[in-house]
Amino acid sequence: MKIIVWLTDSTWPACVDAAADQPDAQLVLLHVIDPDSVEAAEAARAGLLGRGIPATAAYAHQTLVEAQTALLDAAEKRLDRPARRLALTGRVEREVVTACADADLLVLARDGDHARLGPRSLGRATRFVLDHAPCRVLLVWPDEPPSLATLPAPPPPPPDGGPAGGGPPGPRSPPPPPGPPPPRRSG
Repeated sequence: MKIIVWLTDSTWPACVDAAADQPDAQLVLLHVIDPDSVEAAEAARAGLLGRGIPATAAYAHQTLVEAQTALLDAAEKRLDRPARRLALTGRVEREVVTACADADLLVLARDGDHARLGPRSLGRATRFVLDHAPCRVLLVWPDEPPSLATLPAPPPPPPDGGPAGGGPPGPRSPPPPPGPPPPRRSG
């Protein structure tokens, strides 16, 4: 069994721990650098120090590559067994989906709001990967899951008595039978 473990800066320990429970699997530790991060770092530097400073995008990229290597090192150490490492740069969600082409399982963590249950517990890239992964997916909470008390209340029924939540309409009542034509106005 081949398992891809998608590592992000804030959720990697939970993903590694979930994958460690599969002792006979071939594990691949995956981290992706988003090129927009390099541009953002360069733009922040220019905004703080002025645009006349020479560009340092190569330095910013090298710093991210070093951080990526450190993250992969930490993940492999926590895993406490050898794993293949896959260090990529590109559109994160697309790179993760592509890396899963020959995988049996992808392990990833919720990366959004951890305070309550619901769709906001998933970031944009994570939602894309969940919707497009070509393999089975194990989605883990990176910390203690919120209680069921955080589940939103169901929507109230609509005023017309139709189904609650905007679902498909119930059966329609037949149209009223035709009555006498309206009186004509003379004038």
